[in-house]
Amino acid sequence: MTQSLEQLQQQFRTLRLSETANHLPSLIQEAESQDWTYRTFLDHLTSYELERRDEKLIEKRLKWATFPFFKTIEAFQVDEQQSLSRKQINQLKEFTWLDQLYNLIILGPPGVGKTHLATGLGIEAIHQGYKVSFISMGQLIQTLKTEDVTRKSQTRMKRIRDANLVIIDDLMFMAMDSREANLFFHLINDLYDNASVILTSNKGPNEWGELLGDPGITTAILDRLLHRAEVIHFRNDDSYRMKHRSSIFMEKSVQN
Repeated sequence: MTQSLEQLQQQFRTLRLSETANHLPSLIQEAESQDWTYRTFLDHLTSYELERRDEKLIEKRLKWATFPFFKTIEAFQVDEQQSLSRKQINQLKEFTWLDQLYNLIILGPPGVGKTHLATGLGIEAIHQGYKVSFISMGQLIQTLKTEDVTRKSQTRMKRIRDANLVIIDDLMFMAMDSREANLFFHLINDLYDNASVILTSNKGPNEWGELLGDPGITTAILDRLLHRAEVIHFRNDDSYRMKHRSSIFMEKSVQN
């Protein structure tokens, strides 16, 4: 007995092909109007399901990454930064460095685009199939300190440790006590040889010791971070945010 369309859709859902189930009426209509062969119809059907699954996986990974904003690498103003060429941006987007477990250290004063570059690379990495986790240094220390007592922190740290790329923003913006420095070291040790790390900071590695406090821990962290690392140093004196800021005076002058 011929199945009704609703029954077919329910069977697809039972097989966990919910995206195809919802799109089935349109697929059947197109197949009939285009005189598709059975093979062509199956090809379109399976391709649609796989594409939608990929899209949903990307959506899920973008949500789990917890980026502070959605700014792609294409929106990064390369011309504003003399320290980085368009060719180098394209090389970074190939993610050979990520496959080889290289780290990126992005240094520079506030407002030059460090976080935008890191976020843009993270978003692009997700679209290329990698798992990414973004967290600020302040959030990271708080999450590490509460990992043993809150499920939320446990979930966050599990995603960080499972990621292919971990982005730590505003590294060393505040001094750490001995416990915090030790927790940070153990995380870096866990990630070593398992994931790539992007760090943004307005202080160079030679200044990190002052904030970590313990010379031994500082040396151990630097050893693991810099073993395989590329350092990008934005040296522009002008802040990108200052160049492109909105001005109430310019708005008034336009109105007048």
